[in-house]
Amino acid sequence: MKKDINTPEIKNVTVVIKPEMEGEHWTVHLVNTNNHPLQNILVASEGYGKKEPNREETSILRQSFELLEANSSLQIELIDPEVFHLFYEYGITYYVDNEIYFKKFVFVPDSIISENLSHNELLKADVVTQS
Repeated sequence: MKKDINTPEIKNVTVVIKPEMEGEHWTVHLVNTNNHPLQNILVASEGYGKKEPNREETSILRQSFELLEANSSLQIELIDPEVFHLFYEYGITYYVDNEIYFKKFVFVPDSIISENLSHNELLKADVVTQS
């Protein structure tokens, strides 16, 4: 059944994590560099560790946003550096012209570090990017 569902390829949509205030706080942003808006956006985020038997995980946070304009971004959430040792996953679902799009963006453990920062022109800031 799942194989019968056509899922279009996502292009020019990324999730980035940006340091704020000397790295004490970080913010997560959804970035749309398409020339069209994203509509009815659903975001599910969670952190988890693979270590058994004491699997570590965060609560799942679900949010919705009505619109993300073309060539713009929106802040999804704050993220605490205390969870950077976990896998951090963002499931993004949205519509463009009544067609549904979905993608998981996964930040692997210890990848959210200053050495992985690169410049994002839209945000005019250095960020860790997952596309």
